[in-house]
Amino acid sequence: MGHIQRGGSPTAFDRNLGTRFGAAAVKLAMEGQFGKMVCLKSGEIDSVELEKAVGNLKLVKKDCDYIRAATDSGIIFGC
Repeated sequence: MGHIQRGGSPTAFDRNLGTRFGAAAVKLAMEGQFGKMVCLKSGEIDSVELEKAVGNLKLVKKDCDYIRAATDSGIIFGC
């Protein structure tokens, strides 16, 4: 998502990082390590507890406008 934040096209690094993050996220799930997110620390893929990463969870209500708009346009959240 770095290129989105910068407002430019994705670089090779961005594409590679997405692949690395995806692989690490799958590995966490397969190991049953839920409640964690992958991150980049000093150039290496790592993981961190969600609560440490965000301070506190900010949940989205299932009936909010954003969720309704997304589901109305065919997006499925898996819940």
